[in-house]
Amino acid sequence: MRVILAEDEALLREGLCLLLERNGFDVVAAVGTADGLLDAVEEHHPDLVATDIRMPPTHTDDGLQAALEIRRRWPATALVLLSQHVERRYALQLLAHPTAGTGYLLKQRVTDSAAFCDDLRRVGNGATVLDPEVAQLMVTRARGTNSAIEGLSRRQREVLELVAQGRSNAWIAHRLSVTEKAVVNHVSHIYDQLGLLPGPDDHRRVLAVVQYLSR
Repeated sequence: MRVILAEDEALLREGLCLLLERNGFDVVAAVGTADGLLDAVEEHHPDLVATDIRMPPTHTDDGLQAALEIRRRWPATALVLLSQHVERRYALQLLAHPTAGTGYLLKQRVTDSAAFCDDLRRVGNGATVLDPEVAQLMVTRARGTNSAIEGLSRRQREVLELVAQGRSNAWIAHRLSVTEKAVVNHVSHIYDQLGLLPGPDDHRRVLAVVQYLSR
């Protein structure tokens, strides 16, 4: 998988490059600015971009804005935002119009290198992946503030949280010690409760995540 990495801290950038290369990723470029990221994507057309949110020149949300521009110009490119903190609005902006794999991971996730690389692979293969801490926080915030979410059972909220982490029905079934058929039924009831009707142009798993994030 061809990857471009954008991180303004040089030591972290170099460390991430080594980590990814040792785990079979082809890091075709590593840059330190949002403008450099756009130039690198235009040159290399990677499968996946992993970018810090706060980058030069303004050190605010330049990485996010570059990611949104990549989504507009190269919609098939998978995107992962890396952040030190949970910023719900950033996740929402990236998830608003998913056209390829999408991820929002906290930087401390890197300490578990196997899980971090697994998350990147899943995003590169088209999944939507939220850091477990992000997913847990969003589910907690959603309870009591949205009647549809509040109407979900405890088990359905657990399933939705794991869906937000990008987990498959089989993985969720194993984690919760239930059958895969039970997970399918829970997911179907979640769609019904949230009013998500099937359609050829919609990805209901992503839409369910977006709905409970949108508080």
